[in-house]
Amino acid sequence: MGRVEGKVAIVTGAGTGIGRAAATRLAEEGARVTIAEFDAEAGEKVAGELGGEAVFVQHDVRDEASWQGLMESVAARHGRPDILINNAGILATENNQHLAVTDLEQWRAVQAVNVEGVFLGCKYGVAAMTANGGRAKGGDGGGAIVNMSSIAGLIATAHLVAYGASKGAVRQMTKSVAIDCARRGLGIRCNSVHPGVIVTNMGNQVMGMGNGDVEANWKARLDLVPMGEPGQAVDVANCILFLASDEARHVTGAELVVDGGMTVV
Repeated sequence: MGRVEGKVAIVTGAGTGIGRAAATRLAEEGARVTIAEFDAEAGEKVAGELGGEAVFVQHDVRDEASWQGLMESVAARHGRPDILINNAGILATENNQHLAVTDLEQWRAVQAVNVEGVFLGCKYGVAAMTANGGRAKGGDGGGAIVNMSSIAGLIATAHLVAYGASKGAVRQMTKSVAIDCARRGLGIRCNSVHPGVIVTNMGNQVMGMGNGDVEANWKARLDLVPMGEPGQAVDVANCILFLASDEARHVTGAELVVDGGMTVV
């Protein structure tokens, strides 16, 4: 207990999956968590389950005004944030994302959430953490931003051309934000997390792309995981917790891969 005690944390897309697990782990370790979620029912449910000082704020990561409102809400309730987890993301808007059949509408929809959402989060997160010209409170640094990428940002994803491109952009953006904050002496660290095969609703969606057999595709994909089993949302959440905590005070611009060894071989 207490690894992020008293810190103010924001987790986007915290209504389900990895975001929910991350919000839970941060709250368990003492953070005051804001559940920033587009789905009001899911967000309210998670905030209720966490209890304590956890609150829900309905949020659309694609919308700049929504980011401004979120930061104002957090500031009014807790002051400056210490932790921002840019987790919200989508896989696809259609059931096929091969190059030949991916239209511009789907491409733009995926980039709007996965890339523009993270860009706006970093922009307004850094501004909020350095409000009034000072460092955010807590620990040895001014704050921690963790961006959710994927192993799709590291390797080719011919069946997920828009998603893979979006996660590659998040990886690069993370490094640029990290260096910018370091050179400006802001005390804000920025790192990315790259999950592989994780048991979530999005994981099932991946396996079902192109009207595939979900069960058969899970089995085939696990044959590619050297550790022989899929990851769980909490496995990723624990890595997020580490990067958000002062234990990672000298870690910035890094990419933490959570894939059971898939990208090693």
